[in-house]
Amino acid sequence: MRSWVLAGSRGVHVSPPREFRLTVNGEPRVISAAAERSLLSVVRGELGLTGAKYGCGEGECGSCTLLLAGHPVRSCQVKLGEVGTREVTTVEGLAREGCLTVVQRAFLEAGAFQCGFCTPGFIVGVTALLRENPSPTPTEVREALDGHLCRCGGYLAILSAVDLAAKRLAESGGSA
Repeated sequence: MRSWVLAGSRGVHVSPPREFRLTVNGEPRVISAAAERSLLSVVRGELGLTGAKYGCGEGECGSCTLLLAGHPVRSCQVKLGEVGTREVTTVEGLAREGCLTVVQRAFLEAGAFQCGFCTPGFIVGVTALLRENPSPTPTEVREALDGHLCRCGGYLAILSAVDLAAKRLAESGGSA
């Protein structure tokens, strides 16, 4: 098989494009791309789902967080060829039938965003946390969100949003 060199990639060899069948936000999708492409670049570029952001490109800032089979991942570090049959959920796929989730509403009500760049990654991360642990302690929240960076320093509002979402979930008996 012939390998390709990406322009500007410092000689990184990649395989030729091939067809991948993905389920993204509950919808089957067919993507033609190299297996070495990041999941983030495919979701943003080919699918036009721009909620997840390219921040650091090293998996350190959390701006690109998506759910892969329900687990939060830094999509800038996940290669398309590694996804397999696992479902991908982006921040756009959290809301159902035009209704925001409890977590999304809590972020709005708590004003847990300033510039908004980090917000989708935080919302996806908090959603995963509250699905696994609907009543996290403050320490568990901080551990789950370790590696999510807010360049504006809006952490107190973000923590308030997590607390509000957890309380709402407890009241309703619902799921994040």
